Amino acid sequence: MTDLTTTYLGLPLANPLVVSPSPLCQDLGRIREMEDAGAAAVVLHSLFEEQISIESVLLDRHLSDGAESFAEALSYFPDLHDYNLGPDAYLEHVRKAKAAVDIPVIASLNGVSTGGWIHYAELMEDAGADALELNIYYVATDPGKTGAQVEQQYVDLVEDVRAHVRIPLAVKVGHHFTAFANLAHRLKAAGANGLVLFNRFYQPDLDIDQLDVVPTLTLSNSYELLLRLTWVAILYGKLDVDFAVTGGVHTGRDVLKATMAGANAAMLTSALLKRGIGYLAEVRAQMIEWMEVHEYESLAQMRGSMSQASVANPSAYERGNYLKVLSSYDLR
Repeated sequence: MTDLTTTYLGLPLANPLVVSPSPLCQDLGRIREMEDAGAAAVVLHSLFEEQISIESVLLDRHLSDGAESFAEALSYFPDLHDYNLGPDAYLEHVRKAKAAVDIPVIASLNGVSTGGWIHYAELMEDAGADALELNIYYVATDPGKTGAQVEQQYVDLVEDVRAHVRIPLAVKVGHHFTAFANLAHRLKAAGANGLVLFNRFYQPDLDIDQLDVVPTLTLSNSYELLLRLTWVAILYGKLDVDFAVTGGVHTGRDVLKATMAGANAAMLTSALLKRGIGYLAEVRAQMIEWMEVHEYESLAQMRGSMSQASVANPSAYERGNYLKVLSSYDLR
């Protein structure tokens, strides 16, 4: 029998299929459906630093200072009722999700700065979360801020969250760093048990008729997986953390590629939004079929087999790939 078991953040999983944060995770019925379809774990939608800060401001009635700018900023954040849950409701959702399913439930905290809001990491642990994913999405627009300062901000944030929780901590980041391998090591040293690679970079569009900046969302495709595979393959064996890939996981082959690169888990959202939660069962079946044809008995056999440390030509993950690609295109 094909063995799909894995571990992620020290949690034993029946397979590497993990549902990543999205509005799908707000509904307990859908979370149960995910478990029934074969999800091995679920990462709940994120509680945002801004939500906690905004609610604190509202409760303290400090709206008089900078009322206009505050109202404008508030309108751009997700509606606390329609899109997401407020802080207290989020904690209750964690409790209910834990009671509703047997698979691990991972809470998600989204922020960019240290501060009192990080106390909610501890509250998520108290609510029963099996692990915490710290989702850091930050666009450095200040020309006076250096890359070193941005990286230190990430490290400080991870250290601060780690100080509040005992449960496993995964850190989800983007790839826009000059020396990502070094940052990954620093995040590990700051207390990360796992790295989730990578945050998708959401770029707004311009409405030239209404003269407005418009948020946009385009679902991922399998091509986006390549960036994730590259960095997991480079870091595997060099860094003692668990890896999850997120962004571009759509098929069983995508999951197997992630495993061969060195990932412990493969996270899906766009594929489920496109095809429905039941598609998880099809992805799992695709994995088993491929493994049986190629005579793999377990995922453990293949994990890291195509990492930089394992392939015959390690330069394929560096300039070697660049040179080969540039010289390989046939104009005929």
